[in-house]
Amino acid sequence: MKSFSQFIEEQESVDEGIGLAVARAIDKTNPPLGKKSLRKNVSHALKMREVMKGAKGRKDDKKKSPVSFLQDKEETNEDWQKKSGKNSEGGLNEKGRKSYERENPGSDLKAPSKKVGNPRRASFCARMSGMKRKLTSKKTASDPDSRINKSLRAWNC
Repeated sequence: MKSFSQFIEEQESVDEGIGLAVARAIDKTNPPLGKKSLRKNVSHALKMREVMKGAKGRKDDKKKSPVSFLQDKEETNEDWQKKSGKNSEGGLNEKGRKSYERENPGSDLKAPSKKVGNPRRASFCARMSGMKRKLTSKKTASDPDSRINKSLRAWNC
């Protein structure tokens, strides 16, 4: 029978690429319908394992409480998160879209489209209508000033 330390060494020696390859294969054969992707869970677990490996060598981090760790964390206040970057009629204004693109390079946010034949609009309306039904309370769904109702109006849904 293996000792616990031998078991841990064996676990650490497993190639991380194999775990992700297995998760991808499972996702392809059984795509997650309404569930979180298994690949995300596996990659998150692998990342946490790397973080824990690095934390073993440092002793000064053990003294920090979770509260002080959160206070030390750098807080970014971009316009897309503030009222100044949001459109009063729903969605983000141009300033908010630009600040989001600065924070997330490679993204390309576009303004809402009201054109009826646009497939982008049809996709957005289908997604957001489902979110409105499933993820909002009755009060929020019926409130004309809620963010979801404003965005649906902005897209002419």
